[in-house]
Amino acid sequence: MTSLYLVRHAKALDRYSWSEPDVLRPLSKAGFRQAEALHEHFGGIGFERLVSSPLVRCVQTFEPLAEATGAPIQLAEELAEGASGPRALDLLLELAGDGPVAACTHGDVLLDALAELRAMPVPLEGPQECRKASTWVLEVGDGAIVGGRYLPPPAGEKERSRS
Repeated sequence: MTSLYLVRHAKALDRYSWSEPDVLRPLSKAGFRQAEALHEHFGGIGFERLVSSPLVRCVQTFEPLAEATGAPIQLAEELAEGASGPRALDLLLELAGDGPVAACTHGDVLLDALAELRAMPVPLEGPQECRKASTWVLEVGDGAIVGGRYLPPPAGEKERSRS
């Protein structure tokens, strides 16, 4: 069994007050705190690969994890906002043999991926949600996702916005 960690990006600045292109929208102060807490939240796992949506808020979510593990951040359009959940799952399955892997994506992609998993049906433990900086740990066996469990965001942060 291999575990894949599918993370929703940490809290970003408000979408509606951001005047630059959305792809450049960074994390908020609370989001940076969430990002800093991820490595410890994951129990210090030494990820071999970190894969991220190319949008700034996802990359920033993984920067502290990259620094802690020494793993570079690889960008993947399959994880970008508006991408398909099934395509994101296919990417994760391709990477499953590379040791511990974490991927950072957006709420829409994550919700689409969860819908695909439920339709297979893959057993999913925990609330069927994807709060900012939360994670779905997906278990892979024999080349397929065979289960998943929800990890809430790092302690101490409450989500207030939908950005």
